[in-house]
Amino acid sequence: MTFEALERIPRSELELRWERCRSLLRVLAPEAGGLLVFSRLNSYYLSGTWPNGLFWLPLAGEPVLFSRRGLERARLESSCKTILAYRSFRDLSGLAREAGVPLSSTIAAEMSGLSWSLSQGLTRNLDGHAFISGDMVLHRTRCVKTPWELAKLRLAGQRHNTCLRKLLPARISPGMTEQQIAHRVWEVFFSQGHQGLMRMQSFGEEIFLGHVAAGDSANYPSVFDGPLGLRGEHPAITHMGYAGKVWQEDEPLALDVGFVLEGYHTDKTQVYWGESRSTLPEQACRAHDFCIQVQNWLADHLVPGAVPSRLFSHCWQWAEKQGWSEGFMALGGNKVRFLGHGIGLAIDEYPALAKGFDVPLEQGMVLALEPKIGIPGLGMVGVENTFEVTGSGGRCLTGEDYSMVCLGDYSNLS
Repeated sequence: MTFEALERIPRSELELRWERCRSLLRVLAPEAGGLLVFSRLNSYYLSGTWPNGLFWLPLAGEPVLFSRRGLERARLESSCKTILAYRSFRDLSGLAREAGVPLSSTIAAEMSGLSWSLSQGLTRNLDGHAFISGDMVLHRTRCVKTPWELAKLRLAGQRHNTCLRKLLPARISPGMTEQQIAHRVWEVFFSQGHQGLMRMQSFGEEIFLGHVAAGDSANYPSVFDGPLGLRGEHPAITHMGYAGKVWQEDEPLALDVGFVLEGYHTDKTQVYWGESRSTLPEQACRAHDFCIQVQNWLADHLVPGAVPSRLFSHCWQWAEKQGWSEGFMALGGNKVRFLGHGIGLAIDEYPALAKGFDVPLEQGMVLALEPKIGIPGLGMVGVENTFEVTGSGGRCLTGEDYSMVCLGDYSNLS
């Protein structure tokens, strides 16, 4: 049988990624002679295939993709020249040596890509090698997108905006449950090429569509690392929307739902109001407008050299001065201490707009900005959009109209 790969990342594209990774290795882990990658996500990023295996990137020489299962698929999809089968960690050293790129005495390892038990197996079978963390090397490599990646993100963002502002409003209305609304979101997303499976890289975090929160659901206690609360489907599935919660006309509906196209994500929050704009509560209008101001200020400052922690501190102090400290970035135990996050092959990428993130932004980074305000007894308003860092400020990939969608005025929307 003869098969063709659905997509094959060009060799030149992979080489760009390898060289950035090697440059950062020399700076962040100078004692290491290479990087050993275990997670399928990072292995895909460096090889172009979703392997059951691991990836060895030496400081010099041809990288090696090791495959435990799916060798034929890896060779079909990846532009890597050296793809080898293995059965156990004990095979790695000999195979790498035979390939001409032996494992170095000190290895930068993707420590977040291995469970404790597997890491013990690795160190037991490679006891002649020392391991140091290579996680920041991977974070900082992936956070700057190549032109090839940016093209995918821009297309995903366009379709994301089309779904939430143009296609969805005609399909939802007060009186529907959160669960029914979630299903309508899936319908329009799938119609525009959303591929269903979204990914997060933080240990233990999961995502399925995102958050569908009507009224006080937006302030419901949440374990997810984000400001928007939700009831979710069930205590075991804390995503999408609850079948028992009906969206009322006098409640905001907040949808924080991601879009994924060919592996790349954009993030967007859209708030809906069931009646005309003239019926919006004054506090909700002021809060939403303030969130737009914060997002616009941040976007103007998404330039190479800007420091994420400083952007965060400015806006956090601004919210306190304007009297929004209670609900800014959620109420009570739902409050989070960040204003945005990197995004790409995962929803939650480096860097965050938060304290401690002091490495300056670079051209080509992509970040989701998400200032929101929780209002007791009403719900949550605010925005989230995905921006590309450019020399002239953040370029929004997910549309440029940040207003609430008021269904009572929908016939007047373009």
